[in-house]
Amino acid sequence: MCGMPQATPEAPVIVLVRPQLGENIGKAARAMLNFGLTELRLVAPRDGWPNPAAGPAASGADQVLADAQVYDSTAAAVADCAHVYATTVRKRGVTKPVLTPESAALEIASQSGRSAILFGPERSGLETDDVALARTIVTVPINPEFGSLNLAQAVILMAYEWSKHRELSQPTLDEQLPPAPQEELEGLIAHLEELLEPKDYFRPPARAEATRRTLRGVLTKPGWNHLQVRTLRGVLSALGRKER
Repeated sequence: MCGMPQATPEAPVIVLVRPQLGENIGKAARAMLNFGLTELRLVAPRDGWPNPAAGPAASGADQVLADAQVYDSTAAAVADCAHVYATTVRKRGVTKPVLTPESAALEIASQSGRSAILFGPERSGLETDDVALARTIVTVPINPEFGSLNLAQAVILMAYEWSKHRELSQPTLDEQLPPAPQEELEGLIAHLEELLEPKDYFRPPARAEATRRTLRGVLTKPGWNHLQVRTLRGVLSALGRKER
């Protein structure tokens, strides 16, 4: 029996609380859009909004900035969200469940209702009152002697983990050709053996079969695609030509 199609999980809202530099807001927007997040909320940005320094730093994520909403308080920014996550690497004297970015993203993807992820100011991070609004704290194992992430780095950690639960393309995988059919591999192996035979490569005779099997293993292990096989065949043909 076929199951019901799964609903696409609702993307979380990214909330930057009292961000200080326009460049960092732009970089955060860029990080968001890289991984499919588009809703940005700003709480009392220090230099006001819009900020001319944000656009160049966003590197094309202009729509995220254009659609950003500004709020006077963190409470107002998350008022419509059922699940609020506070990112911090510091102890804030607040007892709440603590998750890694990976676990938090999985939880967000599996639950109904809007989720918001809070990120604090560049210099000091979220204050205790901000963290108190959240239901869950998100943190990462980090060097205790240097626990400083910049704003865009923190956003990209969460955005990347979230992206694992969506069907985003991976360009380097899309560009890969499928493995070559066995017929082409057999042709490559036969071609190489044909060139090696007159060079007495398969000697002594008692080791010839083992050498052929090893050679076959070397040539079949990488999973060549048809273009790579053709290229190697071209190399072998060039090496097999008699000198003029």
